[in-house]
Amino acid sequence: MSKTSQPIPSFQHSNIPSLAEISTGDAAVPRLELMEWSQRYGVVAGITTRPLSLGLWSDEPVGQVIGRWRAFRAAFGARFPVTVLAHQVHGTDVRWHEALPDGWLILDGVDGHATNERGMLLTVTVADCIPVYLTVPQKGAIALIHAGWRGTADGILEQCVELLKWRGFAKASDIVMHCGVGICGKCYEVGSEVAVRFGLSGTVQLDLRAILTQQAKALGIGEVTVSPWCSAEERDRFYSHRASRGRDGRMVAYLGRALG
Repeated sequence: MSKTSQPIPSFQHSNIPSLAEISTGDAAVPRLELMEWSQRYGVVAGITTRPLSLGLWSDEPVGQVIGRWRAFRAAFGARFPVTVLAHQVHGTDVRWHEALPDGWLILDGVDGHATNERGMLLTVTVADCIPVYLTVPQKGAIALIHAGWRGTADGILEQCVELLKWRGFAKASDIVMHCGVGICGKCYEVGSEVAVRFGLSGTVQLDLRAILTQQAKALGIGEVTVSPWCSAEERDRFYSHRASRGRDGRMVAYLGRALG
């Protein structure tokens, strides 16, 4: 069976609405996108897949990785003259971006981005951590965060929601959120030092997407969906830090509102 024809798995939590990312069919820059978000909200939201590794802060030659980033940007053409990325630190810093000159904006120590500008492609790199996409259709505001266990425990989602309320003039109930491709609970066993951060004890199978969904509901977010894909189980399609014992590449999750 080819990668593009792989069946979509069932998400393990039947009480959380599932929304699958679908292949764009672009062989040069292989990626999956939320086609429903494009149709309903007019945004481009997705994630790259193997064999395109886009980890800038890796052991690979920088020139090779930059070449892949250029190919990634070229796939979106003139619709997105600005690309935003950052060196992520598993923190809670989410930045609001006003209009920027064409080209790249590369930040340090930032794990999330938000804007209401068109033509700006927000990105985060992942390889098990959860990319969380947020949009406020009535206000034209969007946000994208990188949520690993540390960021999730420390409240990066709440920080992002507060930023959308403050700078995007949004109500929490107007926010639509999607927890994207990442590691599932049964593949993510953690020790007590991590479990205790979530009010648990002992060794547990930590489902970050389920936790983020619970947090979203507590914050009053109006609509939440979850990707059925697990980065650790679907190794032929996705990169997984846990499954590769730290040797894998990185995918790029992206979100933006195209120009005109």
